[in-house]
Formats: sequence, C-alpha cells, structure tokens
Amino acid sequence: MRRLSAGLTAGALLLVATACGSSDGGSSDPGASSGGITTVRVGLIPIVDVAPLYLGQKQGIFEKQGLKLEFTTAQGGAAIVPGVASGQFQFGFSNVTSLMVAQSNGVPVKAVANGIASTGVAGEDFGALMVKKGSQVKSAKELEGKKVAINTLKNINETAVRESVRKAGGDPDKVNFVELAFDQMPAALDQGQIDAAMVVEPATATIKTQGGVEIASPLVDVAPDLTVAMYFASTQYAQQNPEVVKKFQDATAESLAYADAHPDEARQIITTYTKIPADVLAKVTLPKWPAEANRSSIEALMKLGETDGLFKKTPDLDALLP
Repeated sequence: MRRLSAGLTAGALLLVATACGSSDGGSSDPGASSGGITTVRVGLIPIVDVAPLYLGQKQGIFEKQGLKLEFTTAQGGAAIVPGVASGQFQFGFSNVTSLMVAQSNGVPVKAVANGIASTGVAGEDFGALMVKKGSQVKSAKELEGKKVAINTLKNINETAVRESVRKAGGDPDKVNFVELAFDQMPAALDQGQIDAAMVVEPATATIKTQGGVEIASPLVDVAPDLTVAMYFASTQYAQQNPEVVKKFQDATAESLAYADAHPDEARQIITTYTKIPADVLAKVTLPKWPAEANRSSIEALMKLGETDGLFKKTPDLDALLP
C-alpha cells in the first residue's frame, strides 16, 4: 500500500498524470497563444477543492481574460510542485505545506491565487479523519500503532493528523502513515487494509455512505478557517509572464466567488472530473472558497511543520505568498 513519495525537485519528477477536463490536444508549447487566447496547463488533484476552476472555464471566466486552461490530474500537491518547477505546468494546485516544503528545499515556487479554506467547523468540514463502521478506534489518540492513510507523505494532511493526535493526548510519532490516493481510501478502509484515513471530499462523503465515522477534523484542529491550498507558478514563470499571471489571478478570484455563490453548480461540476455517484454527491460538504488567503492560519501551519521537522529552513512567507 505504501507508495514511493514524489520528490520535491524538478529532477525527481515522478508524476504519473492523466489528461482530463478541458484538454483537447492544444498547443505543445507551454503558454502558447492563438487567436488572442493563451493556453496554460494546470496541474490539479481530482477533488472537490478545484471545482471553481472547472466552473470558471465552463462559465467563460478564463476566456474573458484571454486564457484557456488545460487540466492534468495528479495524486497530490507534492507531485504537482515538481511539474510546475520543471515547466510541465504553468500553474498548479497544492496544499500550502507542500509549497512551504518546496521553498525550503530551494524549489522556486510562488503562490499566485487563493485555492481553498476549511469550513472551520469541527465535524462539518470537507476534510475528516475517518474510521470504518464498527471500528474500535474512537479518537485520534488511539491511532498510535495504527495505519493511517494520507494522500502524500510530509504534506498538510500528515501535519494536520499529527496535530489532532497531539490534541487528543497521543504521540503522533507512533502513527504509521501510508500514502494512498484519496479515491482509493474508501475501499481500503472498508476492507480493513488501513485503520483510518485522512480524506477530503468527495471521499469523505463516500466513506459516510459506507457507515464510516469521523473521529477528528484535523484541518480545523490546525487553525480556525485554515487556508488549505493555493494555486501557484514557478518563480521564473511568474517573473517572465506577469500579464498571464495577473489574468489567471483575476479569473481565479472571480471563479472562487462564483463557486461560493453557486453551490449547486459547484456540486454538479464535480461529476465531470470525478466518478462520484449522485447519491454521494448530495452528501458532499463543500469547502470555503475565499478570494484571499488567511495568513495567520498559514503561519500556524508553518509552526507545526517546523515542529514536525518538514523544513530544511524556515519558509519565507513574504516571498511565497501573493
């Protein structure tokens, strides 16, 4: 079940990606412009979080800015970071911890737009630490010695689960973290291959339909209204293409606002890039899609990352954030 973790440098690119969404072949040149429209490749994770970009594309919000997005999916932000750094993608979606880890490792990345935030409500968040129906594990403290699935190692979900274990009075160093894609977690949990899973929607709703139980809300445990993930570019691309970046920022901000104001459309667009059944879709908890990042929550996340020994040096948030 454990998979080789994706490295955080361009030379360690281990991304296995599948084209989906709006890709139609397009130009082979990154950032190519045709007929006044600039095509940019965006690395995403096939989860609820990124619904605003699919909605923005569908609603013509990006086209209005002169952009066409070509989406490619990956397992997690830790895999997308080297894709952006190497120029495979012009923009990517990543949890904030993976961006801070990348920067501390000398990978030149720059967050350019907000992505997603926790609801801030324990038990009612889009992310949850869950166990199967009938599990003897009733709290995060009881995960000591247990196998817990996260989408990629050494990222925001590991940090968040570790904090939940600490807050419950347990020792996070005694938890056995294993790497597994979000969409594979429900079956693995149901079959007893793992003891718990840190999931986000739509996997959260899928496990609930299986009778699974939430034992903690790790993203809420980190900080109130936690900024979970952001869209980013390589520092070089951002410096060389400021106009494209500005267009992407403006279109993304408008798309985030549109998704927040049209939750039914956000739910529906999820069916175009995930295999979520209609009955599960109705149970999905949508996240918050604010236009601006919550810096204090990112600072709290950074402190936890330092506690967990994730960074070679303290991240420079002034350089990393928009």
